Amino acid sequence: MNTILRINNLTKRFGPITAVKNLSFTIEKGNVYGILGPNGSGKSTTLGVVLNVVNKTSGDFQWFDGTQSTHEALKKVGAIIERPNFYPYMTAAQNLGLVCKIKNVSPEKIDEKLELVGLLDRKDSKFRTFSLGMKQRLAIASALLNDPEILILDEPTNGLDPQGIHQIRAIIKKIAADGTTILLASHLLDEVEKVCTHVVIIRKGEKLYSGPVDQMNASFGFFELKAADQAKLYSLLEKHPSFGKLVQKEDLLTAFLNEPLEAEALNTYLFENGLILSQLVKRKESLEEQFLQLTNQISA
Repeated sequence: MNTILRINNLTKRFGPITAVKNLSFTIEKGNVYGILGPNGSGKSTTLGVVLNVVNKTSGDFQWFDGTQSTHEALKKVGAIIERPNFYPYMTAAQNLGLVCKIKNVSPEKIDEKLELVGLLDRKDSKFRTFSLGMKQRLAIASALLNDPEILILDEPTNGLDPQGIHQIRAIIKKIAADGTTILLASHLLDEVEKVCTHVVIIRKGEKLYSGPVDQMNASFGFFELKAADQAKLYSLLEKHPSFGKLVQKEDLLTAFLNEPLEAEALNTYLFENGLILSQLVKRKESLEEQFLQLTNQISA
């Protein structure tokens, strides 16, 4: 697999505030990556640094094989990191024609990219007549004019209505299916879960998780248990090799698995050790629960 972007121990400080702290991850060709985290977690700052619009404090990053300057490498990158900003009294096609001149690319691509984002029938409409969702789609078309190897999007569905959100997500999937690598920043777990193959979760500028989205959701689940002797129950589960974290809240013990274990096998183990359960429920952690635990937004 070809490496598109490698970030090593990247740090960015604004005075006393550390926006990004020793962040490291790798973007491989052909995947859809999400940088996921609460607002203010350092997502946009990270994108700003690798796009050369924000100066890093320390650490390093390399585009592609690292043999080109960042300026040259960015010619193979398409990015939208701010609100779409085109000339309001020019048409969609005229605005993209101007972008072609700036990027020194052929205007032959204009109709192709407008069709990709569903705006070919509005190519002669003035930008000021576009809805916010249409403006965002035009911005994506603009970013794709140079056929970039990677497309970078910062909060691509922010402020859109449900229909606009659905359209943008469908376009992202279509672009990815055509082989373009995508990196998007979002605070929406639902967005990352629906469109991304890989995720980097950050909080207060620090990485909490990096890897495939489906592996993040590959926990073995947990049991919710009650017994007359909760102390003995806790002790027996502590000794059991299948369990990791145990959380006691009032008369309910939550036991998190670190390997597969069926309810019947657990019940047998406890019964053979002289304990009868009054409640035994097995559950699976949702991706949302794991995300909230990682970002410390719910108590353990």
